Amino acid sequence: MPTASDGEAAFLERDYAKARQIWEPLAESGDAEAEAWLGALYANGLGVERDPSSAFGLYLRAAEKGNPLAANNIGAMYAKGEGIAADLLQAASWFRRAAERGDVFGQFNYAALLTKGQGVAVDMPQAVEWYRRAAMAGHYPSQARLGYCCARGRGTPVDRIEAFVWLSAAARHGVGLAMAELEELVRSMSEDEKREGRRRLGERCTPQTAALPA
Repeated sequence: MPTASDGEAAFLERDYAKARQIWEPLAESGDAEAEAWLGALYANGLGVERDPSSAFGLYLRAAEKGNPLAANNIGAMYAKGEGIAADLLQAASWFRRAAERGDVFGQFNYAALLTKGQGVAVDMPQAVEWYRRAAMAGHYPSQARLGYCCARGRGTPVDRIEAFVWLSAAARHGVGLAMAELEELVRSMSEDEKREGRRRLGERCTPQTAALPA
């Protein structure tokens, strides 16, 4: 019997009809991975008519079984009001679930709500911690946000060397915030600070860390 991974292979080949054919019976039997993937087809209108409500239902079934990507997508749909009425409290709750399960997108999204005070109270130290977790896993936007916080002392003491490390890591991948902030930061750094920053950057930003998508 085909597995959810077989459907993923078809999806990557852009054979969405085949992917759907594989995932539908698996989803009906309660396979969380298949539910999440099938939800993506409906959310994006790939091989099916776009249907946010159906996507939400499938994501919810997968998320309730512990699928972190589906939990993040539920949070995003609540935040945007797609397939369900907008509800920032629910968005924050689902982003946090995804974050706690190790999903870097959930970690970034939850940190962003903590930064803005949307659905949760503003809590910059906690936001920094979630940005840091995602940054360590190679999530470029989180690296940029963490670097910014270290440079400006938002939720964490000012640390120009740490700011240099994370802004440089994100700037390598074209993150605009990081590129602009890094240029300003470097002008305030001593040569010793730059040298130490380059050393830490070389230690942390291995090819494996840098390979994850933003």
